[in-house]
Amino acid sequence: MGKRVAVVLAGCGVYDGSEIHESSAVLVHLSREGAQAEVYAPDVDQMHVVDHVKGQPTQEKRNVLVESARIARGNIKDLAKLDVKGLDALIIPGGFGVAKNLSTWATQGKNCTISKEVEDVLKAFHAAKKPIGLCCISPVLAAKIFPGCELTVGHDTECEKWPYAKTAETMKELGCKHVNKHVTEIHVDVKNKLVTTSAFMCNAPIHEIYDGIAKMVREVVRLA
Repeated sequence: MGKRVAVVLAGCGVYDGSEIHESSAVLVHLSREGAQAEVYAPDVDQMHVVDHVKGQPTQEKRNVLVESARIARGNIKDLAKLDVKGLDALIIPGGFGVAKNLSTWATQGKNCTISKEVEDVLKAFHAAKKPIGLCCISPVLAAKIFPGCELTVGHDTECEKWPYAKTAETMKELGCKHVNKHVTEIHVDVKNKLVTTSAFMCNAPIHEIYDGIAKMVREVVRLA
C-alpha cells in the first residue's frame, strides 16, 4: 500500500479558494509517487466570492467544502472527519482561500487566527511527527502555530519576480526562520518535519512552479 496523504483545500480559485494549478500539481505528483491522496475541506462559508475575470468581490455566497469538491472531482470529505491515525502526511496547497477561509491572515496578517479545525489538524500531524507539506501562502499557517519553525515562501525582498515578499518579513516577526529559496527549490525543517516551497509567490513560468511542488511532494512522501 502506498502512503496515505491528506490534502486540505480551501475552495476553488486563486482569489477566494485554493489555487487550482497548485492543487492539481500536488495531486499529480502524489499519484506519481504512488501515494494515495485523501482530500478534505472545512464545511464553512467562504469569506467572500471573487469574480476571477474582474478580480472583484461579488454578492454570492459559496461553501468551502462544496467548491473544493470541484477540484477533488467530488471525492472529498469534511475536514471535521479527518483522523490523523490512518494518515501518513498532510499537504496544504496555497491560494488566497488559505488566508481567507482557513485563517484570517488576509485581513489581520500576523495577528490572525487559524480556523480551529485547521489548527487541530496541523497540531495533530506535528504531534504525531508526521510530515507536513505547505506551498505558496500556506506556510503562514505553520508560522502562526509553530513558533521558531523554518519555512520558505521564496524571497524576502520585494521585486517584480517576488511581489509578495513582505510575507516573509511578517513570518519572521512571528519568530520563524525564513530561508530564501528559488521557485524550483524546497526547504526542509528537519526538526518539525515541515516541507515548504514558494509556488505562485514567485512570478515564474508555470512549469517551474510545478517542479517546485514536485520536489515538495516527493520529500513529504519520503519522510512519511
